Amino acid sequence: MSSATKETGLLSAIKELPNNVWSSIFRNPLPSTDLERSSTSFTNFFLHIHPVKVHRNTLRPIYTLGLGLMSMFLFLILVVTGILLMFYYVPSTTQAYDRMLDLRGTVAFGIFLRNMHRWAAHGMVAVVFLHMCRVFLTGAYKKPREFNWVIGVGLLLVTLFLSFTGYLLPWDQLAFWAITVGTSIAGYAPVIGKEIQFVLLGDTSVGQEALLRFYVLHVAVLPAVLILMVAIHFWRIRKDGGLSRPEEGAAQSGVVKMRIEPAAAVSKKTVYGLQGFVRGPFTKVGNVPDNSVYSWPNLLMAELFVLILTISVILVMSLAFNAPLEQPVNVMHPPNPAKAPWYFLGLQEMVSYSAFWGGVGGPGVMVALLLAAPYLDRNPKGVGLWFSKDRLLANTIFLTLVILNVIFIVIGTFFRGPNWTFVSPF
Repeated sequence: MSSATKETGLLSAIKELPNNVWSSIFRNPLPSTDLERSSTSFTNFFLHIHPVKVHRNTLRPIYTLGLGLMSMFLFLILVVTGILLMFYYVPSTTQAYDRMLDLRGTVAFGIFLRNMHRWAAHGMVAVVFLHMCRVFLTGAYKKPREFNWVIGVGLLLVTLFLSFTGYLLPWDQLAFWAITVGTSIAGYAPVIGKEIQFVLLGDTSVGQEALLRFYVLHVAVLPAVLILMVAIHFWRIRKDGGLSRPEEGAAQSGVVKMRIEPAAAVSKKTVYGLQGFVRGPFTKVGNVPDNSVYSWPNLLMAELFVLILTISVILVMSLAFNAPLEQPVNVMHPPNPAKAPWYFLGLQEMVSYSAFWGGVGGPGVMVALLLAAPYLDRNPKGVGLWFSKDRLLANTIFLTLVILNVIFIVIGTFFRGPNWTFVSPF
């Protein structure tokens, strides 16, 4: 082969380099037909976790409010910013606070990273809770989604504990005394309360052992548990036929009733694949008209919009408000009152009335009711509809508990002063 031919081949390869790189990663061109959309979803790893088609109801913003996606994206922000912060943080009572000061003053973009991590953590607690409210108020916990609802309640509890363990890491007065109050609430549990408190702290008080344990829980154990539960949560959504939706024609509670044709009406050449008999969002014989759309680009564009919105809100908050950092820990001068993190202030307020029922009994009953809800409420009506009249009792009980908790949090935040006495915030 001549040198001129080799040079021509090299130039041709250089010109085609972008297309060759693209085609090696994405085996299909940008889809323009239904067949190409299906092929793209099947052959791309990141798209393969989506179904090829989703029901139109899934894409209604007023139905889902994008809260599930927001929760996931906030967790991704926390993972990225948390890993970057780990390069600077040291879980030591003698160094932790100084590292916080370094992030504020000497580390490039340090305060910005901490702000993003802080506000994303608070945002995730709020959004996961709102997502649970959305699921309940639309009846999406009913059959066949009972177990996925249980997984969702578990995700809320893990999210709360994940944020709680991160609260101690700055090692300032706010963190130290908030965790002191929070762990003392756990001590009110009967029989094993003190043992739980000791497991969390590794000692009788908040110190180096507690900081190390909270750090390990925050950066390793709880994120691993959360990732596993999220994977199961998403998998069950797919297996349960997608997000809940109102009944359509013969489809009820995720089970499709198939019309049985007389034997004479069925052609001998008609062949039905096994997939046609699997419960799921497929078009089957005798089913209602197909109300699904392709995930590409409909679902992907919706996800991209929610991602941009979530990141934008966190960026704006991180630029406008700095994460709080108070004075270093001083065990001889506790604040009065010493308050738990805002999402546990409802518990702290209830504890002020009754140590057992406020800290253990009441919250335990509420969690038990949430876990049992799909197994007690077996009425298939009202699924996929906001505030359905068929679910008036269940919605009333749920909203009553939610409003009571919100009221307790507001009281604990704004109306409690020294020695936990009532004060006016105005």
